[in-house]
Amino acid sequence: MAGIIGELRTRDPKERQGQIVDVLVDAFSDLMERSPAEFRRRFRKMASDPFAFYRGSACLFYADIVHDDDPWADERTGRVWIQGDLHAQNFGTYMNDDGVFVFDVNDFDEAYVGHFTWDVKRLVASLALLAWQKALSDDDIRRLIETYVRAYVDQVRGFARHEGDERFALTLDNAEGHVREVLIAAMSGTRIGLLAGKTVVEGHERRFKAGPGVRRLDDAERSKVEAAYLEYLTTIPADKRFGGLTYQVKDVIGSSGFGIGSAGLSAYNILVEGNTQALENDVILSMKQGNVAAPSRVVGDARIREYFRDHGHRTAVSRRALQANTDPWLGYTRIDGVGYVVQELSPYEEDLDWSGLTEPEDMLSLLADLGRATAKIHCVSDSDSDHALVGFQVEDAISAAIGDDEAAFVEAMVAFGMGYAEVVRDDHRLFVDAFRNHAIPGL
Repeated sequence: MAGIIGELRTRDPKERQGQIVDVLVDAFSDLMERSPAEFRRRFRKMASDPFAFYRGSACLFYADIVHDDDPWADERTGRVWIQGDLHAQNFGTYMNDDGVFVFDVNDFDEAYVGHFTWDVKRLVASLALLAWQKALSDDDIRRLIETYVRAYVDQVRGFARHEGDERFALTLDNAEGHVREVLIAAMSGTRIGLLAGKTVVEGHERRFKAGPGVRRLDDAERSKVEAAYLEYLTTIPADKRFGGLTYQVKDVIGSSGFGIGSAGLSAYNILVEGNTQALENDVILSMKQGNVAAPSRVVGDARIREYFRDHGHRTAVSRRALQANTDPWLGYTRIDGVGYVVQELSPYEEDLDWSGLTEPEDMLSLLADLGRATAKIHCVSDSDSDHALVGFQVEDAISAAIGDDEAAFVEAMVAFGMGYAEVVRDDHRLFVDAFRNHAIPGL
């Protein structure tokens, strides 16, 4: 097979293992040094299966993909907003600022500006890995990838033909199948339920519970966090600001226990007053250190790099560009010169769960929805978007790059997804061998 996959398949295993170790160390050495125990736990999770390894090694994907042929990337389609770590589990629900439950791409920690194909390729490879672990045949995997890619192209073309792409969303009004089930599950979430799990009320005052992942702050650290919180408030767009009592701080803790990609990153939870004094309206905010976005490691454009003041700013700006009607609490700040992104811990977020999906026929409609959701984040243009970096109609550019007949594009994405999944399965074995034999420096 031509391209990067053919080159990787013929590379000496020891050479590839060395590259895997070098890429991981280059990406994470500072965080490993800061918290080696957290990274050992992260790497043990990655060692569990090829899909978990793929989820935790976006930096390796970009080290590879930057050398792959990409005839669909030009001066426009090579610089669009991308989610940056688009795998099959990075989808779920949120409640938009109109109070509507939406199924969409989630997790914008790796979001950046780059080739639109990078999101599509990362997704189809993850799909091939997930389907392989479910023991689906190559023919079935091909059909699933084709369904996703064709739905993506169809939705992009739909946006190009009609204005109003910012109004498109997968909601209870138009969702079917598994996506509708996820949205219905999200409806059962309540703010009081979230608060009951993380806080207690004593003497008519609410505060965070003690427990795993909860760290009380000394006066000096709390003062830094509260100062950063005040700076964050200035970054909330004027049209999303609440009035009245909202934003008064009630409690602050250090927190840990985030996902596989957050090892070594500092984080805090902040309990604030809601829009009334009723205890049930209190809101929990996450203030998490921004990580270095994996695509940024291979995008050399200084205009893009210099646009972001830090990785907290990048994460917030990227989410506003990629997601219509974003969290009204979304913003950013700094502590000791390090960027943090701030957002609500929402009771209405329900992640996409693949465990109950075992048959290809059960997955086809879901994959069509994932294709439409991916097209939406690439093409959406609404009042939250910042056009200083992407000043053109993305749907027109992508549609033109793919051409009138998408067959070549679809086939290329199928070949990449299935081929790179094979590479990842081999990489996983090499990674486990290196990790268990103490060949990763710093651990």
